[in-house]
Amino acid sequence: QVQLAESGGGLVQAGASLRLACAVSGRALSTFDMGWFRQAPGKERVFVAAINWRSTSTYYGDSVKGRSTVSRDNAKNMLYLSVDRLKAEDTAVYYCAATSRDTTFYERANRHASYDYWGQGTQVTVSS
Repeated sequence: QVQLAESGGGLVQAGASLRLACAVSGRALSTFDMGWFRQAPGKERVFVAAINWRSTSTYYGDSVKGRSTVSRDNAKNMLYLSVDRLKAEDTAVYYCAATSRDTTFYERANRHASYDYWGQGTQVTVSS
């Protein structure tokens, strides 16, 4: 049974940096392409970042482009998301998601329907 578990959220000041982690169990991380999404209260879940299985390609949503880094450590079965210069509008529940690796990932990395497995989410609250 594949399980994803996010950690690293919390209350942070605007302008600070944050690093989220996602632990994957039940199957080797190297068999997945991975993504991060976030959902603010009353809003739809939106794409944040994605990375292919061997870390050769990364993708970012407009809201974090230029101040975010997605990375992974397949040996440790861990996925990471760093966000710098946090803003109040970054406040949301952040989710990691997994989909079996595929050559078409680049076409669909930003669609939440592309992912088969999801974590429970971690709350990030940015105070201004």
